[in-house]
Amino acid sequence: MPLFTVGHTAQLADMHPQTLRQYDRLGLVTPQRTEGGARRYSLRDIHRLVQAQRLSQDEGVNLAGVARILELEEENRQLRRQNKRLREPKDSSIFAADADGGIMQVKRSRRARMWRRDIHEDTRALPSSGTDAQRSASRSMVIWGYR
Repeated sequence: MPLFTVGHTAQLADMHPQTLRQYDRLGLVTPQRTEGGARRYSLRDIHRLVQAQRLSQDEGVNLAGVARILELEEENRQLRRQNKRLREPKDSSIFAADADGGIMQVKRSRRARMWRRDIHEDTRALPSSGTDAQRSASRSMVIWGYR
């Protein structure tokens, strides 16, 4: 995901760079920082900035109210995603970290699901000591990966 400087973010959000800094100080948005301390904004940060600006200027909500609304919207978004995930069949998706450090759901392709199913069907027993019953109960799988 792209990251934007204060200047680029100010242009995209149509606001003054000082407003970005104020929203950061108030905790309305928390941009990433470079090693030197410079702010870097994600697309989600820009969306939050635009929402904060709209609520503050167009709706007349004070900044404490804006912070609470944004917090509730984020909580609602996460709960909707969790609800959707719980309704889907087991093992139908995987998760990865996004650029903001949040967890995002990634759909597993049909091909990956088929591959996984084939692996489970094609397990082979490794040689082991013990009775035939112990050997048949002890199945192992070896997966080779190439890069």
